[in-house]
Amino acid sequence: MTTESVSESVRQRVWYPFGVYPNLLLLSAQIFGILIYPFTDSGVGRMAFSLVQLVVLFLAVAAVRPTPALSWISMACGAPAAVLTVLTLIFPDSHGLLLASDLTHAVFFLYLGYALIRYMFADRNVTADEMYATASTFTVLAWAFAHLYGVVQGIWGADQFAATGEGDLEWMEMLFLSFTTMTGTGLSDISPVGAHARSVVMLEQMAGMFYIGLVVARMLSLTLVKFQSRDSDKEAAAE
Repeated sequence: MTTESVSESVRQRVWYPFGVYPNLLLLSAQIFGILIYPFTDSGVGRMAFSLVQLVVLFLAVAAVRPTPALSWISMACGAPAAVLTVLTLIFPDSHGLLLASDLTHAVFFLYLGYALIRYMFADRNVTADEMYATASTFTVLAWAFAHLYGVVQGIWGADQFAATGEGDLEWMEMLFLSFTTMTGTGLSDISPVGAHARSVVMLEQMAGMFYIGLVVARMLSLTLVKFQSRDSDKEAAAE
C-alpha cells in the first residue's frame, strides 16, 4: 500500500465514517466567530466569543491530525494558546497576557497553515476535505496575521496603525485589516504607518499572492485532471 493510500485510509478511519470533514468544521467555526463578534460588547458576549475561540483551537488541532505534519507540535503550540485565551477572559486588562496570547496564537495558526498546505500537496487525488482545506487554510493564515498585528501593537504601540477610531485596535479591526491585505482588495480604513506594521503587512501581501498562485492553482489543476480522467474512462468504457 502506498503512502498516499495509507494517508487517505487514516483520514477515512478517523473522520469519514461520521460524515465529518475537519476542515469544513474549522472553516464553519471561524465564520461563526466572525458573525458572532459584533454581539460581544457585553461580558456574556465576550465569554461566548472566547468559547468560540477555544472551539476553533480544538478543531484546528483536529484538522492537523490527518495531515503529514506532526500533531504534537500543533498540540504544544495550541495548549498555551488555549490557556491564555481563558486567562485573558479572566484578566482582560492585562497587557502582558494579551501580548502572550497574540504571540502564541500567531505561532499556532502559522504552523497550522503550514500543516494544511502540506496536506493539500501530499497527494495527487483531490478529496472533499482537501477542497474545504483550501478555504480553511486561507482563513487560518488571516487569523495568524491578525494576531501578528496584535503582537506589533502590543510591543510598539497603537501608533503603528492609522485608523478612524482612537486607542488600540480591537480584534475585529485587526482581522479586518488582515483579510483586506491578504485578498488585495485594499478596502480597509486601517493603514499601517509604522515600520514594524508595514513589514508584517508586506509579508501578508506576499503570502496572499503565493497562496493564490501556488495552492489554489494546484488544487484547481488537480480537480480538472480528475474530471478529465473520469471523462476518458467513460469514453473508454463506451467504446
